[in-house]
Amino acid sequence: MQTILLKPFRLLPLLTVLLLAGCTTTKNTPMSVAVTPPPPPAYGPEVIKQRILESEKLNNRFIGFVLYDPALGKAVVEHNADKYFVPASNTKLFTYYACIKMLGDSIPALKYVVRGDSLIFWGTGDPTFTHMDLKNSLAYDFLKNRKEKLFYVETPMTSTPFANNWGWDDYNYYYQPERSVFPIHGNIVKFARTGRTSTPVPSNNGSVWVNVNHGNSFSTTPAIFKAGIKTDTTRAAHGDSFVRAWRTNELTFFPKLANPNFSVEVPFIPSPDMTVRLLADTLKKKVTLLKRPMPKGGTTFYGLPSDSVYKRMLQVSDNLFAEQLMVLCSGTLSDTLSVERAIKHVVKNYLSDLPDAPVWVDGSGLSSMNMFTPRTIIALLQKLQQERPTDQLLPMMATGGRPGTFRNIYKAEPPYVFGKSGTLAHVHNQSGYIKTKSGKLLLFSFMNNNFKGSSTDIRNEMVRIMTEVHEKY
Repeated sequence: MQTILLKPFRLLPLLTVLLLAGCTTTKNTPMSVAVTPPPPPAYGPEVIKQRILESEKLNNRFIGFVLYDPALGKAVVEHNADKYFVPASNTKLFTYYACIKMLGDSIPALKYVVRGDSLIFWGTGDPTFTHMDLKNSLAYDFLKNRKEKLFYVETPMTSTPFANNWGWDDYNYYYQPERSVFPIHGNIVKFARTGRTSTPVPSNNGSVWVNVNHGNSFSTTPAIFKAGIKTDTTRAAHGDSFVRAWRTNELTFFPKLANPNFSVEVPFIPSPDMTVRLLADTLKKKVTLLKRPMPKGGTTFYGLPSDSVYKRMLQVSDNLFAEQLMVLCSGTLSDTLSVERAIKHVVKNYLSDLPDAPVWVDGSGLSSMNMFTPRTIIALLQKLQQERPTDQLLPMMATGGRPGTFRNIYKAEPPYVFGKSGTLAHVHNQSGYIKTKSGKLLLFSFMNNNFKGSSTDIRNEMVRIMTEVHEKY
């Protein structure tokens, strides 16, 4: 038997190579490696745009946004800048621009001619006559101190009391008084709790104490409406303490709905007869309605400085002031007053270069038929800067932390947001100017449409984003 001898397998060199290779790998490649994430992007346009996109998705709404840097001459952030939005009271920025272009330094309060022992006068649309908040007595003193007999002529006006698409069921609320040629007391009746239970006594300002339902006493201004007030203690209508009938000036008080210290304003229906009654009541002298065409020519009596009226319109968002200012603008074009004619004139002669043609219906923004794009609002803000120095323009606007529509937001000293808000059902917008801590003055338009729920949540989101712009950009 032959014995076969096997050659030994040479494992040692191979094992040596594998061990050396393993040692080399262990030495050069750690078992775990700490990966450093890239640094977050510096705060700038990309971050701001991301904030807008996140907010739009979070609140399920349609956002239009532009942040414009005049130093660079361009928009640094845009989102849906060319899409149309319902502007609500951002419309008042356009009304302000129209007034700058068409009205002078003082408001035309009324027009008049003298014929012998008679003074014939008519309205221009001035909303400030005996206004309870503005305390204007210039035209009042002029008429009261004239020695002539007073005759009132109604100015022709083609605009309707309500503009297209105003809410008819808002007729009972202070923010929607009717447009007219000679507003008096802001075309509203004001009721305020007095706490008195004595018999009716005229007060110094013409108000009258009225006793209703065992101590439910209140003042009524103007006083001539007191006789028409009914009281209903058995039911509650509309959820309001004072309700005016739909197309009459009949007023009803519902004590069950009255707050302990109420102050309520209800619009009344203006008419030539009502104007004469109110004038006679407040002037304490006879005023006769003259049913004839206006005399040719006439002298204009000027009232308050225009800026004081514009400031109130913008800061407290006074709808009647906005509408009547457009009525006043129309009076520079024709003796027949028309908000629509004034708007058409402004668009054709002063706003033809806007990026997107505005759909502009009224002076106040109460109509949901108004439509502007964010970049068009930015263009208008630029035009306002061209018309007014910054130190004159910004104080006209609603200002963060100051009395007005921005009083409860953007609270800081010095103020850093100046602009105009706008709110309707499912609409909340802000447009204006913002100062950053880095020293920039930027223009912005932040528009929100088609959201459900409260506008408070939307406003808080806007404030959060714009405050961050102020602090970091």
